[in-house]
Amino acid sequence: MALEDDIRLFSKVPTLGLLGDQALRILAIGAEMRFLPKNTVLFHAGDLADCGYIIQDGSLELMPSAAANESVNAGPGTLLGEIALLVDTIRPATATAREPSNVLRISRSLFLKMLEGYPDAARRLRDNFAARTDQWARELNNVRMAFENGGRGR
Repeated sequence: MALEDDIRLFSKVPTLGLLGDQALRILAIGAEMRFLPKNTVLFHAGDLADCGYIIQDGSLELMPSAAANESVNAGPGTLLGEIALLVDTIRPATATAREPSNVLRISRSLFLKMLEGYPDAARRLRDNFAARTDQWARELNNVRMAFENGGRGR
């Protein structure tokens, strides 16, 4: 894919689309392409994560653990490892290519350098994360209240 194609792909990823074209250009220039033959493991659950991956084409199966019965399939435009772009974390699932696939690797160091150079992009990202965190907290509170209310009088 050409640089402009990568920028277009990145702009469609919800988190990255917030950053703006110039910031995306930096990420696209620094991203590393990786080809995964069918059944190749990209990473394992429990691995340390120092980067994010965007699925360029193909699809990956995400399995939370070897004992899990359910997996999730991810296709083009999916960002794997969003939090790993910002902080040390571990992979919550094993990612395996369901078919020949290409992914673009964005290292944490590249992502953080880009944010340093584009403070407006960093602010938009921070604001988005804050809004999402607030939404998750409200949803968790609603679940907690439902459990508390459901347990009374039954």
